[in-house]
Amino acid sequence: MRLAGKSALVTGGATGIGRAIAEGFLREGARVAVGDVNVELGERTRGELLALGPVVFLPGDVSRSDEARRMVEGTVEAFGSIDVLVNNAGITLRGSVADTRQEDWDRVLAVNLTGVYLCSKWAIPHMVARGGGSIINIGSIASVIGLMENAAYNASKGGVLALTRNMALDYARHNIRVNAVCPAMIRTPMLEDFIRIQPDPEAYVRQVEQAIPLGRIGEPEDVVGAAVFLASDESRFVTGSALMVDGGYTAR
Repeated sequence: MRLAGKSALVTGGATGIGRAIAEGFLREGARVAVGDVNVELGERTRGELLALGPVVFLPGDVSRSDEARRMVEGTVEAFGSIDVLVNNAGITLRGSVADTRQEDWDRVLAVNLTGVYLCSKWAIPHMVARGGGSIINIGSIASVIGLMENAAYNASKGGVLALTRNMALDYARHNIRVNAVCPAMIRTPMLEDFIRIQPDPEAYVRQVEQAIPLGRIGEPEDVVGAAVFLASDESRFVTGSALMVDGGYTAR
């Protein structure tokens, strides 16, 4: 029960990595608010996780300031505090700079990067008042290396890591730790959608598996331990870090 007494908001928490983290936090004793833009899926996830502990669903689009604020304030209203924020909501699309429409570029940056800024903006004052907290930004291997045909996603995730380091420095004096978890390819609905739009999906999967030293695409559960560690007091001297959860991909 490493998170007993802590309240957490997990954005994009209705599916994939976010859902796995929400479940992992509940199993470790946390109270969890699942934030997601998909209302039907969010309500279903809440119902499925209720047996594990206190959980609420808060609908919202992280790229909209008013909705990000409502998710943060809804967490505080439900549980009395927000001790942990997991900025997990994210989207992707395939395309180089020349191939990417500006509206698609704007949407990817709005969700993946501006969403981190907005949710953090509204959560930080509550954490300051409480005497500290932990913000966990879900980055990517794309935060530190280039991925072909992924211009908008690469730019957004690089920005997430830079913002993580900035916030870590700005709020260390308030005992707010800010870290990034950077997964490689994780088998989520978002990855499955990305695989489907490849010219040869099966060849793409083989290529990815061959590039990962541990020899497989990751599962959402592979990310949970890193998030629990960074949310818990075990990581009390860790801030401004990027924890790679990538099967050795970036070790090459």
